[in-house]
Amino acid sequence: MKAPLRSLTAMAALLGAAALLAGCDQLGIEDPAKVAAAKEADAKAIGGACRNALRAIEDCYALNPKAQKAAVYEGWREMDEYMRENKLEGTRPVVANAQASRPAAAASDEEESPSPRSAKGQVSEKGSDKGSDKGSEKSGH
Repeated sequence: MKAPLRSLTAMAALLGAAALLAGCDQLGIEDPAKVAAAKEADAKAIGGACRNALRAIEDCYALNPKAQKAAVYEGWREMDEYMRENKLEGTRPVVANAQASRPAAAASDEEESPSPRSAKGQVSEKGSDKGSDKGSEKSGH
């Protein structure tokens, strides 16, 4: 009789431990495997969305620096394959801030563009007074 009682007690202890462990999610204790899987799924979704939005993979990395690059690339590649197989066209993103949709290299090139030239080919300074330039040109003629 002692053997069935011990097995019953052990079974009750195991069920109690399983019930306590199942409640960890309700306490806010996150499972590291679930967190990693969620981050990977998010990064794959970001990559797929970037490909659908006709963004280069480099732009996608730049716009989402916290996302896992390998998973972003995997999502981008999967969406690329899907779009090619089904002959789908991407959609251009509609962004309120034009700076966000341009690559960083293009934005820096525009800032470093040469100074505007006058009709005579002379470089004018950005801070110069245009009114004084016109006055000097009129007086010279």
